[in-house]
Amino acid sequence: MSPTVLVLILAAAGPGMAAPAPNPAPTPPAPVADTIQPDRPGIADGSTVIGPHRFQVEIGVQQEYHHDGRLDVRRFFLPTLLRFGVNSRWEGRIETNAFTSVHLSGPGAGGESTSGYSPVSVGAKYHFQDAKERTGNLSLGAILRLFAPSGSSDFRTHHLNSDLRLAADWGLAPDWALNPNVGVAVYEDDAGKLFTAGLAAVTLTYGPNNRIQPFADLGLQSPEQTAGRTALVFDGGGTYLLNPDTELDLSLGTGLSGRTPARFLWSAGISRRF
Repeated sequence: MSPTVLVLILAAAGPGMAAPAPNPAPTPPAPVADTIQPDRPGIADGSTVIGPHRFQVEIGVQQEYHHDGRLDVRRFFLPTLLRFGVNSRWEGRIETNAFTSVHLSGPGAGGESTSGYSPVSVGAKYHFQDAKERTGNLSLGAILRLFAPSGSSDFRTHHLNSDLRLAADWGLAPDWALNPNVGVAVYEDDAGKLFTAGLAAVTLTYGPNNRIQPFADLGLQSPEQTAGRTALVFDGGGTYLLNPDTELDLSLGTGLSGRTPARFLWSAGISRRF
């Protein structure tokens, strides 16, 4: 058969005899959304940093109801955390309860109120392990806070207070994450004496989507003050991602043991990344 006849036969055969078209290139996976990851409102802090050249504000209002003997104590303050991104491993942190107000009521108290400014800490977070398959999807970081003598009125401290914590984030299931912390602290009690305490906290978060995330957590300090008992606090709530750089939160909690935790507390706040 001549080459010309062969060309004519192939042309007449039409598309059915044509070579199959190559498979389309696979679609690359969608990138993971870069969304804000605040340390509030849970008791445990996260292990990750905010990234280089970023600034993040996390601020809220918190009210606690205590019972001290025959007195009812209502405490109101403004937990505030400022985070400054240095690079992919480090961030600077400034933290305080800002303005604080305490109101006493009960027999003989006559509705006494005290207000002032809380101590301020300067610290840093160091993120030293990324969450990867070879690390068991475990992210690790360390957080150091130093509270120089500061504050006003009854809230002023007179010694250097500090704490150091190891923070972890573990994606234990597709929609579940565990965030444990463990550490040690040197704090000043109400009598102005320094004492050493062990710290622990754990937050369990359920994230069926990237918008609404309910959580529950526990926080422990032992002892709660000089020669004191172990304080244990439980709280729970949820966060709402307003946009990739803004998150709202609401939580409720109560003390489970110890004299210092609140009988009931509520907190609401906003976190914003710039």
